[in-house]
Amino acid sequence: MEKRMLGKTGRNVSIVGLGTWQLGADWGHVDPAQAQAILAASVEEGVTFFDTADVYGDGRSEQAIGAFLADNPGLDITVATKMGRRMEQQPENYSLANFREWTDRSRRNLGTDQLDLVQLHCPPTAVYSNAEVYDALDTLVAEGVIRNYGVSVERTDEALEAIRHDGTATVQIILNAFRLKPLDEVLPAAEAAGVGIIARVPLASGLLSGKYTSDTAFAENDHRNYNRTGSSFDVGETFSGVDFEQGLKAVAEFEELVPDGVSTAQAAIAWIAAQDGVSTVIPGARNVEQARSNAAAAAVSGIDATFDVGVHEIYDRDFRETIHPRW
Repeated sequence: MEKRMLGKTGRNVSIVGLGTWQLGADWGHVDPAQAQAILAASVEEGVTFFDTADVYGDGRSEQAIGAFLADNPGLDITVATKMGRRMEQQPENYSLANFREWTDRSRRNLGTDQLDLVQLHCPPTAVYSNAEVYDALDTLVAEGVIRNYGVSVERTDEALEAIRHDGTATVQIILNAFRLKPLDEVLPAAEAAGVGIIARVPLASGLLSGKYTSDTAFAENDHRNYNRTGSSFDVGETFSGVDFEQGLKAVAEFEELVPDGVSTAQAAIAWIAAQDGVSTVIPGARNVEQARSNAAAAAVSGIDATFDVGVHEIYDRDFRETIHPRW
């Protein structure tokens, strides 16, 4: 699989990585053995980047990755985790003392002395412009606790603020065919600053898999059920903030663009990977088949200028008015 430099980390990573929120919680139950099989299948297909967080299943996602790496020593895998959502979301909680506590916990979960990449996990907007926060992160780098740090954001203005700070190695942001605003300013700014872009929610919480209908039912503990109105966290994380029924209509339009022999999900992932400035795309996978199919998107051809124009036309027609101003 093609690899790209991950911003200022100095590490090359696969253009398709693996998001592991679903290995912890919030997507329904995942058996621990199945989680290990998903990780193994991804690596077999060339994936070298795992993205996780300390709150995914209260650490279960990190622990699953830690167990996998312990059982497979010597693999060239870059693991990015996130921190900051273990406490009430107040800017003052983003302190060096809390950073130490959170990173120590993640190091234990992952079974490592030094974390490859730690990202602030969609903190309050004020955190991104607080110089003391970056000083604290620089301290952890200097002490060898973490190699690099970045941010995960909800909004483009937050991304642009983080990119201004020299120590920011990466920005993780929602980018998919139904969320195009990052193309306007964030990707060009990141590329100019040498900051890596990690594209998350590439399938709009599965909408762009093309597998859902109006009759699809999600488990009670699946965020695509309980967070459709944003009652638990930012609604932009669930179906990219798109109304489910409207999203199904747009998927049907998107499928008309997909080349023969390519799945809807693969086309959606490949389109993101083709955007200038994207370092890696991190779809999740609930089973081995999904993991292998997602990784295969790295080799998809036929995502050309005509396809790109079609994506923009769908967005402009169906989503620009409601989605563009919000995130």
